[in-house]
Amino acid sequence: MDTTAWQLWLIAAIVLGALEIKLSGFVTLWLAVGALMASLTAGAGLGLNSQLFVFTLVSAVLFGASRTIFKNVFMRDAVHLKTGVEAMVGQEAVVTEALADGHGGTVRINGELWMARSLSGPLPEGERVTVEQIEGLKLWVRRPSASNEVALQQPARRKKKENEGWD
Repeated sequence: MDTTAWQLWLIAAIVLGALEIKLSGFVTLWLAVGALMASLTAGAGLGLNSQLFVFTLVSAVLFGASRTIFKNVFMRDAVHLKTGVEAMVGQEAVVTEALADGHGGTVRINGELWMARSLSGPLPEGERVTVEQIEGLKLWVRRPSASNEVALQQPARRKKKENEGWD
């Protein structure tokens, strides 16, 4: 039996498809589809250069677009999960070093100590506060009851000068 190019490409597509089932990494799947397209190109009577071009092009395009394809199809209804610093906003913290007007203090949140400034006046040690915003490595906090009141004047954002600390 004399095998032709389209049959070899078809065998390659089947082998790569079987590898995808075994490996499940969505890499060889795109190579299998590329081999299938190259098989069709060979069946149409085009030369080896055209077959290799189609195989490379289809595999590369599908591989590059796979993140977008999977994100649009499978992650369509997914909820954005906040992690790290982004998740701290709205959480409760405990004052570990009193926060005075114009001066910062320290709060404990998720077992970590953070520098903090108060948006609702002086806060004594041990008081529970709510994180309202994060500015660099500093938390802006207020009493939980103050969160429901009319917001006090927002702190002006200051830029850190080179080789100098915060005012």
